[in-house]
Amino acid sequence: MNSSTRVNSSTKPLACAIGLAAALASSLAAAETGLEEVVVTSQLRETTQLDTPTSVSVLGADAIEARGATNLEQLLNLAPNVNFSSGASRGRFVQIRGIGERSQFIDPVNPSVGLLVDGIDFTGLGLAASTLDMQQVEILRGPQGTLYGANALAGLINMTSNAPSTENFAKVSAEAAQYGSRTLSAVTSGPLSEQLAYRFAVQNQQSDGYVHNRFLGRKDTNNIDETAARGKLSYRANDELQLDFTLFYLNADNGYDAFTLDNSRNTLSDQPGWDRQETLAGAVSGLWSGSDLFTVKSVLSAASSDTEYGYDEDWVHVGFHPDEYVSTDNYLRDRDNLSADVRLVSTDASRLFGGSTGWVAGIYLRTEEEALERNASFSSHFDTDNAALYGQLDTALTERLALITGLRLEQRRADYRDSLLVADRTDENLWGGNITLQFALDENALIYGTVSRGYKAGGVNGRIISASASNPAIGSDTFLFDTEHMLNYELGIKGDWLENRLQAQLAAFYQDRSDVQAKQSIFDSEDFSFDDYLANAAGGRTTGLEAEVNFQASDDLRLFATLGWLNAEFEDFISSVHVDARDDYTGEVTPISLNGRDLAHAPNYQYFTGAEYALTSNLTARLELEGKDDFYFSNSHNEKSTAYELVNARLTYRGDSWDVSLWGRNLTDEVVYTRGFYFSNQFGNNPANGYAPEGYYQLGEPRVAGISGSYTF
Repeated sequence: MNSSTRVNSSTKPLACAIGLAAALASSLAAAETGLEEVVVTSQLRETTQLDTPTSVSVLGADAIEARGATNLEQLLNLAPNVNFSSGASRGRFVQIRGIGERSQFIDPVNPSVGLLVDGIDFTGLGLAASTLDMQQVEILRGPQGTLYGANALAGLINMTSNAPSTENFAKVSAEAAQYGSRTLSAVTSGPLSEQLAYRFAVQNQQSDGYVHNRFLGRKDTNNIDETAARGKLSYRANDELQLDFTLFYLNADNGYDAFTLDNSRNTLSDQPGWDRQETLAGAVSGLWSGSDLFTVKSVLSAASSDTEYGYDEDWVHVGFHPDEYVSTDNYLRDRDNLSADVRLVSTDASRLFGGSTGWVAGIYLRTEEEALERNASFSSHFDTDNAALYGQLDTALTERLALITGLRLEQRRADYRDSLLVADRTDENLWGGNITLQFALDENALIYGTVSRGYKAGGVNGRIISASASNPAIGSDTFLFDTEHMLNYELGIKGDWLENRLQAQLAAFYQDRSDVQAKQSIFDSEDFSFDDYLANAAGGRTTGLEAEVNFQASDDLRLFATLGWLNAEFEDFISSVHVDARDDYTGEVTPISLNGRDLAHAPNYQYFTGAEYALTSNLTARLELEGKDDFYFSNSHNEKSTAYELVNARLTYRGDSWDVSLWGRNLTDEVVYTRGFYFSNQFGNNPANGYAPEGYYQLGEPRVAGISGSYTF
């Protein structure tokens, strides 16, 4: 974690880039086939990835399979400037370009990154991001003010599963790996009639996890136990109407026992926690083309999720602490949401301004109810209602130059109440949008420039209002926090070259944030604790680069790489408390300036690169290298992760109707930190070393090897 380590590690992305360039230069052998065209479905109009004037990564079924990913968290490192934090059984909290939540405890959270799965809103519910029978995952970076609104200040993740097939299809898959890991899945699909087709997929994943609880003598207290099922029906009513139905069920009964006093994988807790979620959700999508003037696209979705998150707060067993300190924490959170999105998309007959301009107009409604119970002693309710009107114009200024303008007007109401008789309502009128110029260099490449505006709704600090009764340091000015806004300026180029054997995209961006919502703390001398709350920092600025390259060097060799560089900082921000700045037990605090400091979970660089080589017509080898710079774990202390590089490999043999793979991840057994905390000398956690100040970390996946296979009927 020292500075010399960081300097040395910063040269590795350059070395990887030089190595990739050398590989590209040495592999210019002619390939007979080009790369596949990728369609982005999350935009207001469907378009290909290379024709989408924004920074977006699309991870298809092949990438998901090659990664061996069963959940979204295992794919996030493939996209530039995307990070995640754990503090749970999985990395459930996503940060894009340094912006995003890192945890959720008592207070409700207004998310910065939206999550949609088959049109169902799972924002803030990362366990539902199963990759079961997934067709592709789209990661849109930058504010999606026109597309999604209040919950997509940093970006949007859109996941789409495979559609029902018109021919009968069945597939079974199995996987076994170290640490008692095993996965079974099955998919079946086909026509039920000329108009109706179905698809059904189910999966169960189990793993003991990578932790040994030495006190209990168990190796499964940080386990994974997840069952997911998805059913889809596609109904072609007539030539003008298509209806698609989706039903999704998830039962996750995962353990959570991750933190230790010696930062090892050997825990001492006597009451290990859990990370559970049971979800039932569904969606109905419609496409109607019965008018010559427009088509109608609609999605109606509903989701009900019951979650339970708990942990052994003292991390050890009874008798370990000399003062017999024992504590657990548990959160039961039920969330129900209903959303509807209806849009009209113009046809050629209804284009405006002499046929130069296509248009989209839509209405969006969303209601969500969230109920929390903590330790059977505190409860709260947080209800939100969103209504939005949005539209987009696509204007051809010349044959090669186009102007895209979008606008979203959103009204949001939030009601909060809890068992301590705190109640508050906020009503906001919000707006976002974008202006984009797109220029076609030729039929295969474009450059674009965009200015987009995003927003994140304000809210209420319920817990801080309750704590104010016993803490005179808390004033009424901390009860509420304001809306955060961001202007995003982006320039990019993307296209395909060498007869579509080389696909590449490069984007440079600058983001200017105002009223940044940042976590703060106030010390309560009555109960010797800190009360966390959200406040508005003065501002923030972010600059960065994002690059993606996919190169079919020959019929047998494919090379790929992504690279992200990021500088995300606070601007004119004075923190009310910083762990390193606490003076003594009286709670006297010296405010500290975080002006110019990097945001938490915002590494300065990250990269992913690799190659696939067909050794024979049936045997393929894949080698990957991924890396990430160190980053701060929190805005309230200076503890950092360490930079790391991971090596992954996969060897796959494919027969006519079956395949089998031998694979390994993190082959060099690199230590990776996914979450971290710091305890100062006033609030140490370990009596064995005299409560000395220390950092504590949750460890990521160690070296894991396994075998997987599938059979298609």
